[in-house]
Amino acid sequence: MRFRGGVGHACKLAGVLLAVGLALGACSKSQQPKEYGLGGEGPATPGSTRDFSSNVGDVVHFQVDSARLTGEAQNILRKQVRWLNQYGQYTVTIEGHADERATREYNLALGAQRAMAVKGFLLSNGLSARRVKTISYGKERPIAVCDDISCWSQNRRAQTILNAGAVARY
Repeated sequence: MRFRGGVGHACKLAGVLLAVGLALGACSKSQQPKEYGLGGEGPATPGSTRDFSSNVGDVVHFQVDSARLTGEAQNILRKQVRWLNQYGQYTVTIEGHADERATREYNLALGAQRAMAVKGFLLSNGLSARRVKTISYGKERPIAVCDDISCWSQNRRAQTILNAGAVARY
């Protein structure tokens, strides 16, 4: 294949291609963006909801038909207590969830037991009862939807939701 523009034209084309390559290379070395509350944007600001979910953990999982806290769940909940005692501006709602494989009533009761197990653990490890409320969603709010153990195990959970605002005074 013969190039039709002569040597001068070939040099200009090479220069343009080099400039484009350098510009693309510079784009790949972008600076760390600021946190805007969305995932994957650099380190979380200490005391933020993103800090809580990514560095502490806001979900604990359960075995089938159980509200017993596993060792892993207890470790996460201990970290939650430390974090929440450090950042007293938050109250929390513990959401209890279940997988889809039983009746609505059974799963609502199981979700409530799971939420209460988490609440009890948080309170027994130093969190004020004024800062914690519970709710059960049973099987109504799955985070994974499929007819398989991989989904069911994700849905058997209790999730700690941070609420900004003053702590209730009773």
